[in-house]
Amino acid sequence: MNRDEYPRRSIIGYKVFTALSWLLVVITSIYYTFEAPHDGKHKHDRHTIWGQNRHHHTPFAMNSVITSVYWLVLYIMQIGYAWHLYSGNEVYVRAACNVGSHFIAHNLLLFVFIMLWVRGHFVIAEVLLIINFFNLSAAYFRHSKTPRFIHIPVVSGPLAWNFVALYWCGAAMVHAHSLAARILANIAIWGILAYGMFFLVAFKDYTMGFELSVLAAALGVSQFLTHAIAFQWIFAFIIMGILFFLSLAVGVPGLLGRDPFKRGEIVSEDRERAPLLADE
Repeated sequence: MNRDEYPRRSIIGYKVFTALSWLLVVITSIYYTFEAPHDGKHKHDRHTIWGQNRHHHTPFAMNSVITSVYWLVLYIMQIGYAWHLYSGNEVYVRAACNVGSHFIAHNLLLFVFIMLWVRGHFVIAEVLLIINFFNLSAAYFRHSKTPRFIHIPVVSGPLAWNFVALYWCGAAMVHAHSLAARILANIAIWGILAYGMFFLVAFKDYTMGFELSVLAAALGVSQFLTHAIAFQWIFAFIIMGILFFLSLAVGVPGLLGRDPFKRGEIVSEDRERAPLLADE
């Protein structure tokens, strides 16, 4: 539940741990993008983040450029989120604190996931993704009125990636390279569309739709470049297109001025029951 106010000590704690956890995951992700670990399992199991993606090129392997840009944008936007903890506007500070513990937990879980992923410990890495999925889902459903400049970098952006990463890591975990695995992947990939449709219909959240469409594009490009004669990349691009155009259909009314709440506006006390993302 949202809290009306936070004591000064709690706000200081959020400021410190938000900054430290963000720096931890950013530095770790950048380092392991270019360097493979020098410890852990057998040497052939240790790779960079995208080296592991290539080494275990499953039906859910993603394009490194698109996914890296996706995360770079999120990291930059998260700086904006952290800035709101220092805002003189108490409403902004409260909104940032409401999701603060979820964001810190996400950063710590993502840090450990990266450490495990590059060392080939896929089973434990998948377990951490499942835990983080519940953490971010709780943040979403408990704080659905969060302003979009906080919602996107802290909640919907990480949640969309975490959902797709469950497929990504899970496929590597079971070594999904056989024909049977590819057929199952052709079916499972439609879960991305169903997940995005849920948020578009239930919350009118076009941010989730756009984010999942970008990740579907990353999946489609990667599959096309390695398995051109296959259904997986075709399905990925179909899912990308459907989510993109449906997200436009939901989001354009707000862009044209028919959004009941301006972008980044905090819901007023007398309207706090209405989801911020709902465009009526």
